[in-house]
Amino acid sequence: MIRVKREEEIGLMREPCAIVRDCLSFVGERIRAGMTTGEIDELVYSFIRANGAEPSCLGYCGYPASACVSVNEVVVHGIPGDRVLEEGDIVSVDLCAYKNGYHGDGARTFCVGEVSEERERLVRVTEECFYKGIEGLKAGTPLYDIGARVQRHAEANGFSVIRSYTGHGIGREMHEDPSVPNFGRFGTGPRLEANTVLCVEPMIAAGGWRVKVLPDGWTAVTADGKSAAHYENTLVVREDGVEILTL
Repeated sequence: MIRVKREEEIGLMREPCAIVRDCLSFVGERIRAGMTTGEIDELVYSFIRANGAEPSCLGYCGYPASACVSVNEVVVHGIPGDRVLEEGDIVSVDLCAYKNGYHGDGARTFCVGEVSEERERLVRVTEECFYKGIEGLKAGTPLYDIGARVQRHAEANGFSVIRSYTGHGIGREMHEDPSVPNFGRFGTGPRLEANTVLCVEPMIAAGGWRVKVLPDGWTAVTADGKSAAHYENTLVVREDGVEILTL
């Protein structure tokens, strides 16, 4: 069931969403070649706690870290550790903060120094896919129009849409209904009501869309070893458009 939020609830979500926004900026400014993915996770944990919130990911279904840190071929749910970032890598940081009884969620893909033209374009197009996905989004829009727009833009640029993972609703729980796929057909799915809160998060691959999960049970990598990128914001569907809470 899709839980439409009251304005008071949306007000309580603003603070954790702002913490997510600011944490992503804080981390992005500090990512550099030579640091480990574990060091990125330490930055996330410290920032979220310093702002009076809890890292939602830590302990979620047994997940052992405060952020998902996914490098190059890792699509999502990369467990931070001793992997060292190198010049030319791309690294996706996906994090959530819990405060006031509600969650905020966001992700960005950062370039480590100078990256290849393909990786730079992949990161750029993935972000563009988010904005294409929410074009025209407002109360009454069919849910799967979001994914249809994402898919159209990704494939027009020669990339593919990861299909095994989706966006989602968010609120008191980090993952709520509905699932928000990044592919689909225009005009299908439930029509969204005003004050529905969603996480729209294109995950786009340079090669094919198939993934495999590593033995740790979390880390999802592209089956062909090609790079992938991720971009996510938490937003509110309004009568006449959207309000993005993590920007």
